[in-house]
Amino acid sequence: MTIIERLLKGEEVEEVGKIAELEGVEESELIEKVVKGRVVIPHNPVHLIEKPVAIGKSLATKVNANIGTSEDFPEISSEIEKLEAALEAGADAVMDLSTGGNIAEIRREIISRCSVPLGTVPIYEAAIEARIKRGNIVYMTSEDMFSVVEKQAREGVDFMTIHAGVTLRTLEVLKHQGRVAGVVSRGGTFMLAWMLHHERENPFYEQFDRLLEIAREYDVTLSLGDGLRPGSVLDASDRPQIEELIILGELVKRAREAKVQVMVEGPGHLPLDHIESNIKIQKSLCEEAPFYVLGPIVTDIAPGYDHLVSAIGGALAAYFGADFLCYVTPREHLGLPTAEDVREGVMAARIAAHAADLAKGIENAWKWDEEMARARKSLDWKLQLNLAIDKDRAERLWKERRLREEEGCSMCGDFCAMKLLSDYLDLPFSEKC
Repeated sequence: MTIIERLLKGEEVEEVGKIAELEGVEESELIEKVVKGRVVIPHNPVHLIEKPVAIGKSLATKVNANIGTSEDFPEISSEIEKLEAALEAGADAVMDLSTGGNIAEIRREIISRCSVPLGTVPIYEAAIEARIKRGNIVYMTSEDMFSVVEKQAREGVDFMTIHAGVTLRTLEVLKHQGRVAGVVSRGGTFMLAWMLHHERENPFYEQFDRLLEIAREYDVTLSLGDGLRPGSVLDASDRPQIEELIILGELVKRAREAKVQVMVEGPGHLPLDHIESNIKIQKSLCEEAPFYVLGPIVTDIAPGYDHLVSAIGGALAAYFGADFLCYVTPREHLGLPTAEDVREGVMAARIAAHAADLAKGIENAWKWDEEMARARKSLDWKLQLNLAIDKDRAERLWKERRLREEEGCSMCGDFCAMKLLSDYLDLPFSEKC
């Protein structure tokens, strides 16, 4: 039974009360949005979550961190280190995208240690198993795909990226588009390769009702993947991307009818002037389903700084209505991230999310900024450092360039604007004269 079904029956759901208090919203309002599909609460009952998370309309923008092995770096110890880095940095959710080593064992270990919602992309495991057993990823069967989905659901995965919008219809549109960067989604590529080899429809689309049955049984939130997202700003907002989005909108409606929680994933690489229209199109076609965006990455020329490029796009996307930001690390396009890359990526995405929340009028965001502003005005360095989004980095940078014994910073010294003007303005009028 899903959380939607439980709420419709009038059951009390513990997570809803916790989230309403944390977000500063009325519980009745939150319940209404979950039931209507405007908000999702990814939580498979099998997975013990310390911090439940709600994603969607009128709530604080949430941040996801991707971790996972590759063939070149298959060690589980590295992924545990990255998981810990993501959680310490404040990620609201984590996805395990492992493709190297014993990925089933790695996933189970991560689930046991992950205190926030955990997501996966099941087709990765299905494709890798097919290559090991049969020699090529295209030899996976539709039964392999659904078997992996059900297995991961039983293990406690909270949300799953499913590329159900990559269909024969979208494939034809893609063939005639003439993209510069082609297809950059790994899951989308696996699905396209399978379809081309077998000359058959995508099983996740063709048997979507079967997918809904699994999701409903385990209360797994479906995250409808953007397999045809643009991988370059030159391909932004093209026909394959929008055609897939139209199909995803149709699938959102079917998921809601089945009382299954669902959100939609979005681009990808977009120039700044495309972001607003992309968010509005998604919200319209998908009837305000929560929107989960990768980046967006707003320029292709900054390898090594893509966490900053992504934060720029993410802040705008969230301001215009995106609900869930997938972080990008500095090593995007260059290699598998380290734990420090994960930490930097989460912080950049959280800053972007917070900036958007200020612009959207989220009350808790404004309270945080007000506290910081008052701490700066009163030159309360201890409080400033404690309020910093990255306390450790702020304190380290402050101490590294602090040459004076008294509290202060080395930027202005005796010429501190806050101190000089406060000293003058705070005097009684008679003393100023």
